[in-house]
Amino acid sequence: MAESQSIEYKKSWRDEYLKWICGFANANGGKLFIGIDDNGNVAGIDNYRELLEQLPNKFRDILGVFAEVNLQSKGNKYFLEIIVPRYDVPISMRGKYYVRTGSTLQELKGPALNEFILKRTGKTWDDIPEQRATISDIDETAISQFLKDASKAKRIIVENDISIHNLLEKLRLIEDGKLKRSAIVLFGKDPGKFYPNTAVKIGKFGESDADLKFHEVIEGNLIQMKKRIEEMLNAKFFIHPINFEGMQRVERDEYPVAAVREMILNALVHRNYMGAQTQIRLYDNNFSVWNDGGLPDGITEEDLKKIHRSKPRSPLIADACFKGGYIDSWGRGTIKIIESCQEAGLLEPILKEEQGGFLSKIFKDWLTKDGLKKLELTERQIEAVLYTKKYGDITNSKYQEIANVSKATASRDIKVLEEKGLLKNIGTKGSSAIYKINVGS
Repeated sequence: MAESQSIEYKKSWRDEYLKWICGFANANGGKLFIGIDDNGNVAGIDNYRELLEQLPNKFRDILGVFAEVNLQSKGNKYFLEIIVPRYDVPISMRGKYYVRTGSTLQELKGPALNEFILKRTGKTWDDIPEQRATISDIDETAISQFLKDASKAKRIIVENDISIHNLLEKLRLIEDGKLKRSAIVLFGKDPGKFYPNTAVKIGKFGESDADLKFHEVIEGNLIQMKKRIEEMLNAKFFIHPINFEGMQRVERDEYPVAAVREMILNALVHRNYMGAQTQIRLYDNNFSVWNDGGLPDGITEEDLKKIHRSKPRSPLIADACFKGGYIDSWGRGTIKIIESCQEAGLLEPILKEEQGGFLSKIFKDWLTKDGLKKLELTERQIEAVLYTKKYGDITNSKYQEIANVSKATASRDIKVLEEKGLLKNIGTKGSSAIYKINVGS
């Protein structure tokens, strides 16, 4: 068997491999084989009797774990099979924490380590009481706005005159009289006083990342920032102001309202609040939002294109936002982004993990007849691009049909469109190649 998430091969034992035992224990368990090379061939070891006696003691004394050590053989060669179970408590090696990811070993540091330890202890970051905060740190206007929004959403029943303390208790944002971190993020007067990177940066760029035209920093609690970001985008960044309340309307020459709103809310709700600030970037042809914190365990980038389980990083923050009517709880946020772009005739959005966080990016509808004419394309090439945009893909045979040209001419035309970055080959259908719009174009 090849090395994988749960299998690792080593030709001989070194004490530094205790890190691999630690990594398996902190992941989903696994097997470490001693005496097998990287290709899975048995090389054999001579000191197996010594290791059989020493290794269990090292696992116990240095890591505090029990791992089964079995002697195996193939022909006249001996090797060890070390079976490591998954531990529900964090396991460290001399104060450092490791985790098995794919077929690699990673040391956990900073926010990733904090999040891992909290998960292993049955807690999430937003569920921890903030000892420095009191009820006086809660913003009454944010509470009032939430109550208005919740009344419209009808997902929680509360009295009109409910006290701040009772509302926070109902939302499970108080524990033993202490505000939880989630209460500060959602309703705090000054969340930045407690957690410095809660702000959101918005930047307008020219042709490159180095060409920053102007920028703004939005601060406040989540209820405030949701509104302030929308107002700032309309006032200073979007060419045509858009109505965030009328989510079904699509602005010409700009972006689908539903996609923009969902991207912003996803970042505010699902970000790692101990990580870097959330960044919103606007270029001439795209709008993107990046927030610290990758995808939840078990959710892949491909899963985002279909209905998937909702596994929020901060369950209390997500639950309050659901009850306020800001998000749903069915894992449909990314689906809304994709569908709204499709309905507007835009390129497929980018939804991916990037630099320790999550990036969502949508593109302007510059793939129009007038826009394509600027690229010095022929009329039939323009029609082919518009056909591909409308129907999702195009083949060489379909190009011949709609342009009324030979196979050789169609091949030459398509090659030009590939070179200009408009089309990309995604495989074949029968004997004909399939092409789609290049998302990065």
